[in-house]
Amino acid sequence: MIIVDRALRAREEEGNPIRVGMIGAGFMGRGVANQIVNSVPGMRLVAVANRTLENARRAYAEAGVEDVREVSTLAALEDAVHTGHAAVTEDALLLCRAAGIDCLIEVTGDVEFGAGVTVEAIAHGKHMVTMNAELDATVGPLLKQMADRAGVILTAADGDQPGVEMNLYRYVRSLGLTPLLCGNIKGLQDPYRTPTTQRAFAERWGQNPHMVTSFADGTKISFEQAIVANGTGMRVAQRGMRGLEFTGHVDDLRHLYDADELRRLGGVVDYVVGAKPGPGVFVYATHDDPKQRHYLNLYKLGEGPLYSFYTPYHLCHFEVPLSVARAVLFGDPVLQPLGAPVVDVVATAKRDLAAGETIDGLGGYLTYGQCENADVTAAQRLLPMGLAEGGRLRRAVPRDAVLTYDDVELPEGRLAVRLRAEQDRTFAPISALR
Repeated sequence: MIIVDRALRAREEEGNPIRVGMIGAGFMGRGVANQIVNSVPGMRLVAVANRTLENARRAYAEAGVEDVREVSTLAALEDAVHTGHAAVTEDALLLCRAAGIDCLIEVTGDVEFGAGVTVEAIAHGKHMVTMNAELDATVGPLLKQMADRAGVILTAADGDQPGVEMNLYRYVRSLGLTPLLCGNIKGLQDPYRTPTTQRAFAERWGQNPHMVTSFADGTKISFEQAIVANGTGMRVAQRGMRGLEFTGHVDDLRHLYDADELRRLGGVVDYVVGAKPGPGVFVYATHDDPKQRHYLNLYKLGEGPLYSFYTPYHLCHFEVPLSVARAVLFGDPVLQPLGAPVVDVVATAKRDLAAGETIDGLGGYLTYGQCENADVTAAQRLLPMGLAEGGRLRRAVPRDAVLTYDDVELPEGRLAVRLRAEQDRTFAPISALR
């Protein structure tokens, strides 16, 4: 932020704002639109695509923009951008192809749809900031490789907890410490929550019940911690993470982790339920230099071996435009996979499932997601949660059992399924290819 704010103001003064297209205009997308339009100098939201055109218009209207053009062709979109008119469309691919758009923000949370627009954006040389942790955790390593070859940046976002964790992780490393745990603070964890149990909360805040359910049942945090793991090289200590319940401050949770065990694992991602300051994030780190440990104790961080650093909030849509500026102006991704996947999210039965049933979407009635180390996922042929929707069960699966590829028949023609198969081949261990 220290650099980004001045760089954006300079772009504003030069009359050369970053031109942004947004794909998705739900609850979070509308917040992003309002932030860019009203609070970010040096940046313009030039187009919004949404499968329901009315919601695309609503995103602009809630931000105070009434002069909006509806477009359905690439030429019409490019003309609107060129002449300074805000544009809305049902065709997200137009934004991926349009000249004059510097960066896209993808705010859908839909794995299959997100895969299509991300591949198209990369093919047309567009930077993309994604709030789609579900897609990232499923095929992010392959998409990052594709983006690298195209010379563009594909990154997760500031404001979302994974981005906040990664910013804190980078800060701690810059001080000379070694991060050993990246943690996420939750207020609730119940894998058996459903859209029915979460409907009242969702209606109160104007959110989608399935999305709210994915927060409550642990699916969302699993996707979020998986992409942190893939961006840091950390693993999970056990399937589903430890997920300790702790009502005190995260500073006081350190004694429940063994620094030597964390080192042996190469660092872990985890979450805690009920701790303060929620809903923030934290990083536990060590320092090998006894002189520096003396200073850390002087500065009230304790005697170690684990030192606690935390950010007490995550401000979601407020910070997303900063990710755009970092990518476009500085080539600095917030969070992206280092290479091969380290942690996956696997589909788990929310209740006893019968043969012939069709798996519903994320945050639904039939499955929840859990983190698992990618080597285990591959060895046991576990079904990625991001691919499960629409799968037809070949046989019965008991509650809390993790589904495998052999348990389901996946729909034909899915791009995400093809990408995942390519990712598995691309990053397969050499021994598996012999």
